[in-house]
Amino acid sequence: MNELKIGDRLVGPDEPTFVIAEAGSNHNGDLSIAKELIEVAADAGADAVKFQTFRAEDLYVEESGDVEYLDDDRSIYEIIESMEMPYDWIPELHDYCHEQGVQFLSTPFDERSATELAEYVPAWKVASYTSSHIPFLKYLAGTDKPIIMSTGAHNLEEIEESVTALKNASVSGLVLLQCVAAYPTPLSEINLRVIETLRKEFNALTGLSDHTLDPVTAPTTAVALGGSVVEKHFTLDNDMEGPDHEFALEPDKLNKMISAIRDTETALGTGQKRVLGVEDELYEKGRRAIQATTSIEAGEELSSENVSVLRPGERETGMHPKFYDEILDETVSQKIQKGEGIRWEYIED
Repeated sequence: MNELKIGDRLVGPDEPTFVIAEAGSNHNGDLSIAKELIEVAADAGADAVKFQTFRAEDLYVEESGDVEYLDDDRSIYEIIESMEMPYDWIPELHDYCHEQGVQFLSTPFDERSATELAEYVPAWKVASYTSSHIPFLKYLAGTDKPIIMSTGAHNLEEIEESVTALKNASVSGLVLLQCVAAYPTPLSEINLRVIETLRKEFNALTGLSDHTLDPVTAPTTAVALGGSVVEKHFTLDNDMEGPDHEFALEPDKLNKMISAIRDTETALGTGQKRVLGVEDELYEKGRRAIQATTSIEAGEELSSENVSVLRPGERETGMHPKFYDEILDETVSQKIQKGEGIRWEYIED
């Protein structure tokens, strides 16, 4: 798969990185905060803002206990239930995203939520913990929308099962994201070379869903490794209440990340090696050529005593250094000034 389309944006190895600003549930149940998150992402230059759409009863068993990494006395079921995004927000958030010039995405965690989202999202984002839910993957593939799938907490064999199921279901496009299910992820554990592994193993577009705290290192490295999509959580303030705020990027760092991604794309260039316009001056003045080291009279032979391979600077440029041995002992037909370039037309015969 060389490229796919998400809304009006082509996504692929020859296209700008598709940057997903992951708002998740950081709206804290407040529609005005959700809209402010969209504004922040649009101002930063993100391509899409992504929320999460789920219902606790479709996601966890009720007696599911707590989660150690969250400093919260409630059960995980209660936490998830408190983070549910109202379905009636979906059309409004979709429209507000488009007013702000970004695409609206939201991760569905169940068929009911996917049904509510289907009219409003141009692609599906599959969360890591859902990426082995084969029946749900087949359901999403049947909607003829491309799928961006995180792969955290899954090994290569499990990912292969999911990819095979999606391809057998005729998925219209697929992006696999390297992801580590740790919040935050230590930089030492992010393992970005998996981006290359996924691309080679599954012939799919790849990218990164990043949970490290650094706004630059992992995202820009992912781009340098050929990632087509980068996703990162963001928030209005790390001190806000909620499980995902602490490891998310605040607005200034989201700006920094996207700017660094675009700079990295610029620095990577086209891969075509040629002499660039910015090199023209030094191409003429700095590259070595065969120059006279003394004044040479007409009829005199060229030798290591009167010519050398030097940079010409502002002087006339001589012939290419590869001809140096060839022109030694040749006779010149005219006087050549010291420092002047040796040219073929100055040599007899």
